Amino acid sequence: MVSKKPHIELVDGPIQLEELRARIDHPDAGAQGWFVGVTRRTTGDLITQTLHYEAHHAMAKTELMKLALDAMQEFSLLRLVIVHRLGEVPIADASVVIGCSTAHRPETFAALEWIMNRLKKEVPIWKREVYSDGKEEWVHPELNMDPSGDSE
Repeated sequence: MVSKKPHIELVDGPIQLEELRARIDHPDAGAQGWFVGVTRRTTGDLITQTLHYEAHHAMAKTELMKLALDAMQEFSLLRLVIVHRLGEVPIADASVVIGCSTAHRPETFAALEWIMNRLKKEVPIWKREVYSDGKEEWVHPELNMDPSGDSE
């Protein structure tokens, strides 16, 4: 019997994409898909120097697992991997990787977008953008809270 337990991980260094590939292999899969979120150089008119991610580890892992289990059920996923990098993430490096396999491609495409949207809204991971002009900004699109728990 093939396990349906998703693989979730918070990592402090570069995400090893090649090592994750086998985690979504499944004999009944007709489709595999990946989303890789990377640090871009610009945000609007600002030049990004680097990003820093922080998380409440226990809460983030709990919420990631809830999200993963919901996605497995919602999209009939055969396999699912969600890995988020913490700490500094330089330009062009991956900050988040989501991979899944399903019987058919429509579910794979829909699941990747759905998971990423919910991750950004629900998982307590905060992003601090550091710009080339020296400005810094904490960003979390839904929680609007810095890692200390203070509302902005």
